[in-house]
Amino acid sequence: MAHPIVWLTILGPLALAATGSGLAAPRTLAAARLASLLALAMAVLAAVATAVAGPQRIMLPGFGIVLDALSATMFLLVAFVGAIVIGFTRHYLDGDPGQDRFVRLLCLTLASVLTLIVSAHFVQFAFAWIATSAGLQRLLLFYPERPAARLAARKKFLVSRLGDACLIAAFVLLYRASGSAAIPAANGLASLAPALLLVCAGMLKSAQFPMHGWLIEVMETPTPVSALLHAGLINAGGFLVLRFADVIAPQSTALDLLVVIGGISAMFGSLVMLTQTSVKVALAYSTIAQMGFMMFECGLGAYSAALLHIVAHSLYKAHAFLSSGSVIDIARGSWQVEKTGASRPGPVALVAGAVAAVCLWFGQPLVCVMLLGLVHLVANGIDRRPNSDVIARVVLAATLVAVLSVALQFGAWRFLAGALPPHPGPMGGVGEVAAWIMVLGFAALTVFQSALPRHATEPRWQALYALVANGFYVNTLANRFVLRLWPGGRRRVS
Repeated sequence: MAHPIVWLTILGPLALAATGSGLAAPRTLAAARLASLLALAMAVLAAVATAVAGPQRIMLPGFGIVLDALSATMFLLVAFVGAIVIGFTRHYLDGDPGQDRFVRLLCLTLASVLTLIVSAHFVQFAFAWIATSAGLQRLLLFYPERPAARLAARKKFLVSRLGDACLIAAFVLLYRASGSAAIPAANGLASLAPALLLVCAGMLKSAQFPMHGWLIEVMETPTPVSALLHAGLINAGGFLVLRFADVIAPQSTALDLLVVIGGISAMFGSLVMLTQTSVKVALAYSTIAQMGFMMFECGLGAYSAALLHIVAHSLYKAHAFLSSGSVIDIARGSWQVEKTGASRPGPVALVAGAVAAVCLWFGQPLVCVMLLGLVHLVANGIDRRPNSDVIARVVLAATLVAVLSVALQFGAWRFLAGALPPHPGPMGGVGEVAAWIMVLGFAALTVFQSALPRHATEPRWQALYALVANGFYVNTLANRFVLRLWPGGRRRVS
């Protein structure tokens, strides 16, 4: 018999959906705040119930709720971010004539995401998946008179419909193979086609290269949408891969696809992010890179690390977007190290190469990426004022980051042991080659980031900088394709 808390879990999404439907008008703001806090309270109770009583599941015709370590963690994360975003909206859009409409759309979208997370039935999951895209589509067009908003919405519409088709096709194949529409019952089926379709649906939802263009053009919508999108909605693709990890894990081809596309997206987003002058666009490319690395982790079978990555990225990115308007004031009020030194790409290249070689020898690509990040941290600390005090502090900070990372990874692995499949073991073939190409790419990126200030005035580097800053013009080509496929710039996309 299911724990009573399982039944209460759905109260949060229902309250948000009721607010979004306009039942609370004209007190929309107060009702939205109350509904978001109710959803957060239900999320806390669900997490406690899962920790105490273990996984819980309710199945009814066409409807089901599953609470395990994965869904409880994501439910709590999205409810927490949603409550903050709705509270922020109260002041951010104060005086805007469309504030109530915006809050209702935000509540409906948040309700869809929360329903998706606890879904245990194919039909319910697909409905919530599509409703999430529909809600985001309306939010992207909150200012429909803006051409950039309409273009971003068009690209998002096309990518979402392709992802919906992949998801529904995968569910049909799983249902035919298992005879059950219950999501847990469908896991463990050894079939390549649904695994590939699920991977494609997840990558399309997560704005992976080359279908990433819409994500960097959503800045025409209010900041709370960016915060909720980058901290919650974009994670739906990763959640899909984790929820159906038992279907995907036995298929090496599906894992290889995650490694290849995830690795390309991670390197592409990380590289382009370095050249952006707009804070929000840089954050968008950062999200592409982070989602790519999360898919890369899933492809390597590091599922608990991927979920930990989702949680950490969501909290960081929500804060980054909501505070992006104050970045100038923060920079002015911050202590800045005087730039008396110079960058040292030579030693950085030597250390990065040594780290990559050692990790290659021991077969640890994920460890290598973390260590390369620490190499960059240490290099930044000693480039400007390399005295013993600064070096000691930087080394201590890097050590603490490494220890904390290992501790969190171990804790996530223990907490999620029953909800996610075990690590599939050593990879081979395409996936392994792609993994190490990505590692070498990140090593080169570390050196590039250190060398860029020294060569910033050279013509060839300036040409390369312009190419990278424009995302290698991939999004420009996508814009031309969409405008040719979908002409009529004045019509509203819904």
